[in-house]
Amino acid sequence: MYFFRLGTLLVGFGVLGSFASAQPSIKLIPMPREIRATADQALTHGVRIVCTAPCAAEDKFAADDLAMTLQTQGIQAASATGVQIELVRLAAHPDAKFTEEMKAEGYMIVTGAGGLTVIGDSAAGVFYGAQTVKQLIEGDGGRAVLHGANIRDWPAMKYRGLDDDLSRGPVTTLEFQKHLIRTLAAYKVNLYSPYFEHTQQYASNPLMAPPGGSVSADEARELVAYARLYHIDVVPEQEAFGHLHHNLNWEQYQPLAETPHGAVLAPGQPGSLALIKQMFTELAALYPGPFLHIGADETVDLGLGQTKADVDARGLGVVYLDFLQKIVTELKPLNRRFLFWGDIAQDSPDLLKGLPQSFKDSTIAIAWVYNPEPRGYDRFLTPFTNAGMETWVAPSVNNFRRVYPNNNYALANIQRFTADGQRLGSTGQLNTIWNDDGEGLFNQDWYGILFGAAAAWQKGESSIPDFQDSYAQVFHGDATGDLNEAQKEMMLAHSVLKDQAKEGDGTNSIFWLDPMSKDGLRIGAQVLPYAHELRLHAERALTLIAQARAAAPAPAPVSTEPKAYDPADSYPSAPTTLRETAAIDALELGARRMDLIGLKFQLAEEIAEGYQRAYAMQNTTDKKQRMSVSRELSDINGANGRIQDYIDAYSLLRDLYEQAWYRSNRAYGLRPVLEHYDYTVGIWEARSDRLRSAQRQWSDTHTLPPAADLGIPPPAPAPAPK
Repeated sequence: MYFFRLGTLLVGFGVLGSFASAQPSIKLIPMPREIRATADQALTHGVRIVCTAPCAAEDKFAADDLAMTLQTQGIQAASATGVQIELVRLAAHPDAKFTEEMKAEGYMIVTGAGGLTVIGDSAAGVFYGAQTVKQLIEGDGGRAVLHGANIRDWPAMKYRGLDDDLSRGPVTTLEFQKHLIRTLAAYKVNLYSPYFEHTQQYASNPLMAPPGGSVSADEARELVAYARLYHIDVVPEQEAFGHLHHNLNWEQYQPLAETPHGAVLAPGQPGSLALIKQMFTELAALYPGPFLHIGADETVDLGLGQTKADVDARGLGVVYLDFLQKIVTELKPLNRRFLFWGDIAQDSPDLLKGLPQSFKDSTIAIAWVYNPEPRGYDRFLTPFTNAGMETWVAPSVNNFRRVYPNNNYALANIQRFTADGQRLGSTGQLNTIWNDDGEGLFNQDWYGILFGAAAAWQKGESSIPDFQDSYAQVFHGDATGDLNEAQKEMMLAHSVLKDQAKEGDGTNSIFWLDPMSKDGLRIGAQVLPYAHELRLHAERALTLIAQARAAAPAPAPVSTEPKAYDPADSYPSAPTTLRETAAIDALELGARRMDLIGLKFQLAEEIAEGYQRAYAMQNTTDKKQRMSVSRELSDINGANGRIQDYIDAYSLLRDLYEQAWYRSNRAYGLRPVLEHYDYTVGIWEARSDRLRSAQRQWSDTHTLPPAADLGIPPPAPAPAPK
């Protein structure tokens, strides 16, 4: 068996300064700290993966995981004549010059003529090095190419996580969660935090979790064991103070509610701590990682009900922090560190300084802000850092209540917040997904998730342009880069609504808004002048998606014919089949929904104008004008009329949405969204019936009812001349 002479290969690193300053064209997420590109190598004959003895079980898993990924790309992973990929521990190569900060999760990749070596001091380091190797390989089957590189890499932040909302509509399947774990690990995320309000099943409190829409104990255990293989800790977040509306709706828990059927536990009720202890004792047994997340954000009801007298007497901050301390004390026997959201406590910086050291040592404050902050994020962190508390930062993929995430906000928020957190000593980043209105589709969120992974791993301010230039090639295998441009077009579409129409951005509320309602007329007047530009961006995204799909070839057969490798050969573009197609479908759905936002205001104006013209001609005796009235009415309500356009568009999107939902979620939570589509289609079906009656009236009497009788508003007034 051939092994590399590592001492010889390390010469390729040269002086550290020149190594780190190289600017390769290789596309990687996250981009390593130090990288120097070397010659590409054709993988005509596949690869030979070697786990050097003594090969630990975890390293064998990393090798098998790499092999499985390559096999899905049609690349032989056990070829006797293929390029060698060696996985080895630092102990076998002490001359690899690891710094202390590299040892926990860092790795080196050393490339030579015969292949490459991945070196790690830990199982995590070997695993993360293997994940980078996956990205160094471009193309499928016999067309694949290994981009050579010498790399030294290690993370900037110890904890790199994703908080996943499983309580507001969609609850992902266990199968999808495993896919999620594999994907997060591939981008060096090491923590996954499912967010529970009422969707974790508890034997001690069986009423809370809805049938078919909750995570069982067996599912939790299986996910934890699966994630451990990929060096990911599963950290459950069970809200323990606020956001408990679904739980407190049950009559037996009413005595614990701050307000009737509210969302906040009343701190003064002795049963509140007992309930928390019951839930978290079960959680600790199911999720044996180092952390438990107690939530405690947005306790907006506090002081409005049972605790009002106490809050009036002592102050909101005192009552809040007092109960937080009681929770942590009650749960101390579980021997975990407790995460909590920082939005309430940050408003009491002096009280934070006076908290007992035991509380500070037992907790980590997570500052959360989900939009770009021109003044930076220090003020959300310094109340805790000045009090001597450990902090994490929590940006967002900005998916909530939108037809597609607003990545203008997401990328800027993730980039700056994470960099500010690193500067102020935050040890972790917990990127967040929220499904506030129940319509969120996980497969629309990968763009922000991957940038979050890059920002947490990389030191300082992660480059947005570099990420945008790499995303489609790395995540989807899109050699054209068209999917990168499609993402940018969606960002531009959001900007049209936000910056030009001055009407939010591409929200679900504007998508569902009836353009002929009072609010629809007001908002339509703002959006209509920019509907053309909005739609062009959305449709450009759809065109780019189609082009990327058309350019992706079928997998090429793996060649078994020997071919000598010539280092002088270059392989500038290795075509590949597209990966993560569910995310591409979800992007297309987002673009179609964005396009409809513009279209529906255009159609509403055309209906109003067309009916006004028809109504104005109803008394004519001219035959041609009478035919024009019929044509105008048909344009509104014929087979290809404007009303049918609404019905067709919402019906198609309903079907596409349902298909996208089942790519990641259980059935639970889908029905309300489909009902919204059906209700909206019903509105336009009813309008069609009223217009049909008007068409019959015209046919019978050559008269028409006033537009207001049909619910048709007058056309928008012409814009004033400039």
